[in-house]
Amino acid sequence: MTKDLLRIGGASGYWGDASQATEQLLRHDDLDFIVYDYLAEITMAILARVKAKDQNVGYATDFISEAMVPNLRRISETNTKIISNAGGVNPLACATLLRKKIEEQGLDLKVAVIEGDNLLPYIHDISIANPTEMFSGSEFPDKDRIGSINAYFGAEPIVKALEKGADIVITGRCVDSAVTLAACIYNFGWEYDDFDLLSAGSLIGHLLECGTQVTGGNFTDWKSIKGTFDQIGYPIAEIEKDGSAIICKAKDTGGLVSFGTVAEQMLYEIGDPKNYLLPDVNCDFSQVKIREVETDRVHVSGAIGQPPSESYKVCLTYEAGFRGGHLFGFYGSDATEKANAFANAAISRSRYSLQKKKLEPFIEESVEIIGSGSQFGTQKNSQGSNEVFAKIAVKHESPKGVGVFLKDATGLALSSPPGLSGFAGSRPKPSPILSLFSFLYKKENIGFTLQHDKSPSEPIVINNRASLSSPNTYGISLDPNFSNIDKGGPLREVFLEDIAWGRSGDKGNKANVGIIARRPNLLPYIWKTFSENKIAEIFSHFLESDKVDRYYLPGISAINFVLHEVLGGGGTSSLRNDPQGKGYAQILLSCKIKIPENLLV
Repeated sequence: MTKDLLRIGGASGYWGDASQATEQLLRHDDLDFIVYDYLAEITMAILARVKAKDQNVGYATDFISEAMVPNLRRISETNTKIISNAGGVNPLACATLLRKKIEEQGLDLKVAVIEGDNLLPYIHDISIANPTEMFSGSEFPDKDRIGSINAYFGAEPIVKALEKGADIVITGRCVDSAVTLAACIYNFGWEYDDFDLLSAGSLIGHLLECGTQVTGGNFTDWKSIKGTFDQIGYPIAEIEKDGSAIICKAKDTGGLVSFGTVAEQMLYEIGDPKNYLLPDVNCDFSQVKIREVETDRVHVSGAIGQPPSESYKVCLTYEAGFRGGHLFGFYGSDATEKANAFANAAISRSRYSLQKKKLEPFIEESVEIIGSGSQFGTQKNSQGSNEVFAKIAVKHESPKGVGVFLKDATGLALSSPPGLSGFAGSRPKPSPILSLFSFLYKKENIGFTLQHDKSPSEPIVINNRASLSSPNTYGISLDPNFSNIDKGGPLREVFLEDIAWGRSGDKGNKANVGIIARRPNLLPYIWKTFSENKIAEIFSHFLESDKVDRYYLPGISAINFVLHEVLGGGGTSSLRNDPQGKGYAQILLSCKIKIPENLLV
């Protein structure tokens, strides 16, 4: 396959994405690939628990039922190739069912399966090696509590499946962008040591990997998108052989593709933009250029790359106790005070019950009064609310301990301040805490297999080219010289949102907040106002440390802030209302900043 212009549609950003995405994208007769990203760290843990109960499952079931089965005939008619990591922890079972569905429709579509990312069978050897957590330095967890261990592999195994003639490729835990990069390598014949091209393809994959988040979903200027959110268009990348691309969307759909939507997605869930580490390449996105060329058509270019690490990132999930919580609504005068009084009583009563039952104390307790500005810390509006929710949650080493809290909290319903309300059914149940443990594992220790069509699985050789043992530090200084900043003239105080776009996301217990200036001449003022210390102050109610990193992206006049130990463990480990930091950009955008009046016209 060699086309001068490769067209790839992104149909899924997570397990649970809209079922109409595939049908919408298949209206385009000229799409070469549709790619699907279903997996996150917590998704792997959930799928592992499901598979432990039934060896025939453990994959993203709606990939089969919603994305493939209704659209297989159209996929065959248009010769559109499919790449998906829907295999989860059981890609072979996923492929087996899909082949059955293809046969039932009398179609001839070849399905290939990549395996090898699942390292759970090697848990004994890994535990002996005793790796430490790559961010916190914590010790390796008890192997009896481990539910999943998966290496994040890159594009090369997928390319080999395509070279075998696969129409549909199903994988386990590859990195999100690898499904797109593989299509680029396969079509254009890019070499595995041309790191600028690999970085360019990875950037495009990163833009597509969250579905409609690049076409107006989760966008700061959300009122500017065309139509309603239920009609939003899924993204399409039109890619040139040099790695540059146009990002657009399915025709006759709502949404928006603009400089702002693309820039926000580029910053989503990255750390150091000069060292975005992937299995195939160490990416530098700091110099990326984003340019609107037409309505809903945005050109991206300028990614550069360096050799990757000699190791794969491996994510392990393990049970670390249990958690449970409940929402209790209060309205009327002094609603916040009432909610706090009730929450304190619920915690106090359940602590007493634990003592009586000779159970250990709670590992952690959490009270957030939703509606009172609890997410905003020092930035909250001082005006009180007459309608709030008390979100009360706890962690305990046993489900029994969590059950004590849930019973005692709901049992206070008749002994509360006035105005208690709520829409609920039965009392919530304790759920396991699935914690994340990330570490590095040498690539040479991991082997991959390919099963093409119905042939037996066979080993495939992965070339670990030009590896680096540690990230490079090339690129633009992290401390730009804004000495020419205009200090004269009157200043006006505005909200940061008036002069910038923002997007936030998570990686484990870290969160990033990307801020893009609406005009380049505004960036120096944003940089000067929001230092690492200022960001630590704004998010002090969430931070468990004061560590904040700040990175400069001159290519798009942006700053990326990385907040460490800020999510209460993150994912299903957290008791927070926002355990993934999805709203953190909204907190920062609500802050005030002083700007020369002449720059605001």
